[in-house]
Amino acid sequence: MFDVFSDTHFMGEALKEAQRAYEEGEVPVGAVVVCDNRIVARAHNQTERLNDVTAHAEILALTAAAEHLGSKYLDACTLYVTLEPCVMCAGALAWAQLGRLVYGAADEKRGFMRFGKALLHPRTRVEYGVLHDSCARLLQAFFAERRKK
Repeated sequence: MFDVFSDTHFMGEALKEAQRAYEEGEVPVGAVVVCDNRIVARAHNQTERLNDVTAHAEILALTAAAEHLGSKYLDACTLYVTLEPCVMCAGALAWAQLGRLVYGAADEKRGFMRFGKALLHPRTRVEYGVLHDSCARLLQAFFAERRKK
């Protein structure tokens, strides 16, 4: 039986956001914030649309979740994101005291794990590799398309 509260399910929802970013010409990264097995925020990269280098999916999702929950602290929440967060986003996750981070594809060039998990809040639990292949394929397709232009 399919578990609608599984990491795979919620990463699938983040992938839907990444697909929206792809269709809008943004780097295809999507994120959802889950609290009590319920999605409380969704976002995708909007750096081009907003002309804002900080408009990463993670930042937009954190902001929406904090607004929805009425708290800047997200210690009871899980962020599902299709790509390993960058250092900037990891800092935001630390300040939000995120309870759990789950990401799909690794980012060996700009991902925060190059510098270690210490960039996150000490209580943040990290899982990675969920739907890795699907997340990576979408990113690879996007950049292959860009290189052709």
